[in-house]
Amino acid sequence: MFVQLRKMTVTEGNAEQVVNRFSKPGILEQQEGFVDLKVLVKQVRRGEEEVIVLVTWESEGHWKQWEKSDAHIAGHKAKLNQPKPEYMIHTEVGKYEVKAVKKAEASV
Repeated sequence: MFVQLRKMTVTEGNAEQVVNRFSKPGILEQQEGFVDLKVLVKQVRRGEEEVIVLVTWESEGHWKQWEKSDAHIAGHKAKLNQPKPEYMIHTEVGKYEVKAVKKAEASV
């Protein structure tokens, strides 16, 4: 498995806008190899919130296929000349290979 992590720091009270953006149904869920998307929110300090979006793929190859897809590229081109939202302070992106997963044991 492969995970893309996007960490966004936003001004206090605006995390919900990011959550809504990533929670809407879209074409991502229809992509081959897509596993799931999780959105996490944390109050960092007064005046700031942190939103983490974890997108899990079956493999790095599936993620690359999505990154190179016409739909993904068109989505980014559509936003090319738009200014970033005023509430967005900082964005960080990371890519990780999943090395271990633990799951709950089945109840007896």
